[in-house]
Amino acid sequence: MGQDQTKQQIEKGLHLYQSNQTEKALQVWMRVLEKSADPAGRFRVLGCLITAHAEMGRYKDMLKFAVVQIDTARELEDPDYLTEGYLNLARSNEKLCEFQKTISYCKTCLNMQGTTVSLQLNGQVSLSMGNAFLGLSIFQKALECFEKALRYAHNNDDKMLECRVCCSLGNFYAQIKDYEKALFFPCKAAELVNDYGAGWSLKYRAMSQYHMAVAYRKLGRLADAMDCCEESMKIALQHGDRPLQALCLLCFADIHLSRRDVQTAFPRYDSAMSIMTEIGNRLGQIQVLLGMAKCWMIQKELDKALEIIEKAQELAEGLGNKLGLLKLHCLCERIYRTKGQQRELRDHVVKFHECVEEMELYCGMCGESIGEKNNQLQALPCSHFFHLKCLQTNGTRGCPNCRRLSVKPGYV
Repeated sequence: MGQDQTKQQIEKGLHLYQSNQTEKALQVWMRVLEKSADPAGRFRVLGCLITAHAEMGRYKDMLKFAVVQIDTARELEDPDYLTEGYLNLARSNEKLCEFQKTISYCKTCLNMQGTTVSLQLNGQVSLSMGNAFLGLSIFQKALECFEKALRYAHNNDDKMLECRVCCSLGNFYAQIKDYEKALFFPCKAAELVNDYGAGWSLKYRAMSQYHMAVAYRKLGRLADAMDCCEESMKIALQHGDRPLQALCLLCFADIHLSRRDVQTAFPRYDSAMSIMTEIGNRLGQIQVLLGMAKCWMIQKELDKALEIIEKAQELAEGLGNKLGLLKLHCLCERIYRTKGQQRELRDHVVKFHECVEEMELYCGMCGESIGEKNNQLQALPCSHFFHLKCLQTNGTRGCPNCRRLSVKPGYV
């Protein structure tokens, strides 16, 4: 198969894919991969296969094609192809929650400066790295990466990238409990979809609606949360987007949990867990298990809650997800206080505060933990966080956290 025929078949597959005939598109692309003698064409078709498998939640297949794409890039001996290949390796590992590998591949991309493609892709690289740092609960570095990705999006007038970054920032602020910002950013993403997204995939609308649903639920606006989640789920079902279906099921379950409707929440959690396990989203599995543990606590089944927490803790430790561990210690603290088991209670209180200290989840001015309740936060240029009210009250001549970290021990 020559260059022209390869190009035609790739375009045929794209047309099928955009028409929701995913399996037919995959068959066309696989034939191209088997028969094409054009390395550049094979590289492009591998990119199509990587994207399609990502959206279907077939992350192990996504990684497999990304590895083949890197080999093809080396065959082409072109740094532009290598940069794009390493980005796809990073994304594949991000989806599989292999966050350290993601960061490593992203750094490889950023070190390949100067090529035309690398300059265009740096925003996407920064976004993927930010998502990985967020998965590890390294919030300061995550925010630095997201802000860098946003600058690239603005400088290149890349509205699609800006939309994706806004959704990640919504997720970021939801995790550290600034729910006003958690809502602001996906609302901004939804505006971008409305203003510029006529030719975009519907996944961008679905993604923004999902993140809005999460923020609305956190703010207690459960009817709004349900509306946004239903719209996101409708698109996810139309497009066979398994990862988003799992997230929507989790969100539905969390909404029912907020209403203390445990009987309705449980089957939603079970369905979400089934898909999360199938696709390999271990971070999502932790969230599901946290919700299920809370359901058992509402039903006063504390030992069942502890069993669930033990599974979640194993996952969180394996991923290095410190925020997940913090939440689990917090639940254990409540359980052991109820059971009157003082030794276990003290143990989890200590571990909770160790997590807060390790993640720097405290305001450098008032010293209170960030994320214990919904507070508006403000990041300084160094990306350290403070309560907005503390900055407004006290002002700042530089970051207190940075000053504290820069203090050198005296001579012994």
